Amino acid sequence: MVLSMDKEIFELHAGICQIMANAKRLEIISILGDKELSVGDIADNMDIRMANLSQHLSIMKAKGILRFRRDGVNIYYRISNPKVVQACKLMREVMMEQLREKGRLSKVVSQRK
Repeated sequence: MVLSMDKEIFELHAGICQIMANAKRLEIISILGDKELSVGDIADNMDIRMANLSQHLSIMKAKGILRFRRDGVNIYYRISNPKVVQACKLMREVMMEQLREKGRLSKVVSQRK
């Protein structure tokens, strides 16, 4: 039996997964890793318009994935919890394993033909 607390956690989890279901947002997490960078530094590492980057950063900040601080005219972002980075790395490892497995399956199929 699923408790109402569990249901609330599942809803929160699904909301975070929706935010993370965007390649640019995953790229932002990868770029930030365990460091703090200015918006300009993040943009320099990505192929993205500044307006689009700001929109992604705002969404991630609103969901608690990112924290920010102002220093004069600059805004600096960092990951709010290092477990976010760990979770993304773990999922990336799963994807890489699946790609390797598919590669092996493709080779087996092509050898049988």
